[in-house]
Amino acid sequence: MIDKNVVKKLVDEWLKDKEYFLVGIDISPNDKIVVEIDHADGVWIEDCVELSRYIEDHLSRDEEDYELEVGSAGLGQPFKVAQQYVNFIGKEVEVLDMDGKKYQGILKSVDGDSFVVTVNEKVMVEGKKRPQKMDVDHTFVMNNVKYTKYLISFK
Repeated sequence: MIDKNVVKKLVDEWLKDKEYFLVGIDISPNDKIVVEIDHADGVWIEDCVELSRYIEDHLSRDEEDYELEVGSAGLGQPFKVAQQYVNFIGKEVEVLDMDGKKYQGILKSVDGDSFVVTVNEKVMVEGKKRPQKMDVDHTFVMNNVKYTKYLISFK
């Protein structure tokens, strides 16, 4: 089986001095290698092809046959790394917490492994009989949510 660390080293070499970042590397038992990269402004297919060729040039098919797929982290897919959170500050996201509650709101900030989402929700205000719609900040820890993903809007 192909060593994930070898592939990661190759990807890191290619990424050096580029604004791309690694989202993930998966290698299946039958040696299918899937590499996901991302960029604040999106991923160009030409760069995926270049990275794919770079990896192929440095792995030997004589030693072990493999299938290689290089692509971008899909829009609307759950975030996998902190840089994805940073890239979507100011955008609408959906968070599913560990209790199964969904929050939809604007990703306000990211600090280390925590992030804040501003949700417009009904809140009881003292002196009022009915709940009022207000922006409420919710703080989450990246590893303590089931997922966070960008909400694509066609408005």
